[in-house]
Amino acid sequence: MAATPSPADSPVSGRHRVAVIGGGSAGISVAARLRRAGVGDITLIEPSDTHWYQPLWTLVGGGQAPLAATRRPEGSVVPDGVRWIRRAALAVDPETRTVTLSGGVPLAYEYLVMAPGLRLDWGSVPGLAEAVGHDRVSSNYAPEYAPRTWELIKSMRSGTAVFTHPATPLKCGGAPQKIAYLAADHWRRRKVLDDIRIVLVIPDPTMFKVPAWSRVLEKVAARYGIEVRLRSEMTAVDGDAREVTITDHTNGTKEIIGYDLLHAVPPQSAPDWVQAGPLADPASPQGFVAADKYTLQHPSYAEAFALGDVANLPTSKTGAAIRKQAPVVAGNLLDVMNGRSPSHRYDGYTSCPLVTARDRMLLAEFDYDLNPTPTFPLLDPFKERRTGWVFKRYGLPPLYWHGMLTGRL
Repeated sequence: MAATPSPADSPVSGRHRVAVIGGGSAGISVAARLRRAGVGDITLIEPSDTHWYQPLWTLVGGGQAPLAATRRPEGSVVPDGVRWIRRAALAVDPETRTVTLSGGVPLAYEYLVMAPGLRLDWGSVPGLAEAVGHDRVSSNYAPEYAPRTWELIKSMRSGTAVFTHPATPLKCGGAPQKIAYLAADHWRRRKVLDDIRIVLVIPDPTMFKVPAWSRVLEKVAARYGIEVRLRSEMTAVDGDAREVTITDHTNGTKEIIGYDLLHAVPPQSAPDWVQAGPLADPASPQGFVAADKYTLQHPSYAEAFALGDVANLPTSKTGAAIRKQAPVVAGNLLDVMNGRSPSHRYDGYTSCPLVTARDRMLLAEFDYDLNPTPTFPLLDPFKERRTGWVFKRYGLPPLYWHGMLTGRL
């Protein structure tokens, strides 16, 4: 039976045992694990009535999945026994252990899980907010635009296509280039690839942080004739003129490229209220929440934990990372509740399914030290495989809905 939120005017008085801020994959996974461990009085704070399976948005933009397959009612994923308050969190005071909710409503807690996700900063690139969704500009990073990406790709027969990647930490760091490969493979199959110039803009000195996978991706880009701009970033968009400004951070030079398709990925940061609050890490320019990289506990407030995209951890922000972080947070929260020191450790595991064609994929799995950590060690992780693509498209979604979100996986 789907959960229903507490009415907006219902009281939230009293001190709640556990407050979970955020009803995305991180918040739901931790709440489910705590419930399975017998913890009661868990309150989930989440304003949206829709839960999205975001890893599939790349395939939506590539014409390989319908948007409807990525969406379910939020109430259908809230664990039984968890109270859902459909309000937005506006502030946290860890000294008084209070969350301020929309409408100025206070909620007191004993323990806190921070999982509000991150914010897409469309306005931080001049012209981007006005152009996205118009002027042949799209982005798979928002559900309202992902289907448009496919419309632009399939209608293109010639011209210039630009795919960008911001310099900030972002969710699913491989997604900005995966859509470039899906588009290029589609154009190759339609026999128009030779008439299309593809520019891929990457802020890093290499195409991927793990050298072995970076070398493979260099070959993939070369296979499609993609021009790769390393150490570069989109810094302005002129939608009326259909021009994008690319800044080379090596020498500061700017290049203006006219486009017929622009897949733009915006810079990303913690929500404003998190950045301005006492839980933010001073070392994070984007205001992500401070957390011990192994225990995920806040360094100043022992009753607070953070995971998912909002946590300032030196690893990629992916759903696979959350799958490994959730049991650590749940286990360590139980330790603290019982007067023990946190005993569970997160090793930085993350995974990036790198779709390189419309029927091929690399599975990049690694830890904090960038060591490959393959789930299937007998398979060469540096080889593009059709089975990998099939697993991403048809295997991972049910594992997400029925395994990860229920605390079983």
